[in-house]
Order: sequence, then C-alpha cells, then structure tokens
Amino acid sequence: MAPKPDYSTVDEYIALYDGEVRSRMEKLRGLILDCSPDITEKISWGMATFVLNGNLVHFSSQKRHLGFHPTPSAIEAFADQLGEYSYSKGTVQFPYDKPMPYDLIRKMVLFRVEEQQKK
Repeated sequence: MAPKPDYSTVDEYIALYDGEVRSRMEKLRGLILDCSPDITEKISWGMATFVLNGNLVHFSSQKRHLGFHPTPSAIEAFADQLGEYSYSKGTVQFPYDKPMPYDLIRKMVLFRVEEQQKK
C-alpha cells in the first residue's frame, strides 16, 4: 500500500510547490471552480480533485509537466485540439516549458460540467 500523502486539502497540496508550478496550479484551480458554483474539491488518489455529481476533473504536478485528468470522454471530445500535447485515454500532459492552454482547459471543464449535470 502506498504511503498516505502529507496533505489532505487542495490548499495543502498546492502549498507544496512554488514558483511557476504553484502559479499554474492556482490559476487552474480558479478556472475549474469558476465553471460552476456547485463544484467542490478534495484530495483523491493523491491529486487535486474537483467534484460535481462525482469526480469532475483532477490535476497533479509531475517532474516536467502538470497532469490534467478530465476523463476519457473529454479527451476524446477535444482530441483534435490536443495535438501538441502528450495525452492518453484520460490524461493530458501540459509541459512546464510551454504556455498553459487555459481556454482549451476551460472548454474541457465546461464539457465535463455538462456531462456531470446530466447525472
């Protein structure tokens, strides 16, 4: 079993980082929370997790990129716009050495909000 992380809130998770990484996380968090007044947050699987009728999206800091986890449905819906990023079934990697595509991320989160509101 993996060791329990030293943080239990999204605030504590973001506070582990500084500089550009922390700035990107704070901006991403704000963007996600602005997509619906009903979104809540928690730590799940060691990641910042945003909830709306179940898990909405997650993000996590990695060594060279910010991992954004919007579920396979959002990856599939926006695959044609993800060409310059590494992505897989449920994750997109946003490298720290490139600008964050906040407009695209907002569209993905709003797509997920719409999906979750149908539940």
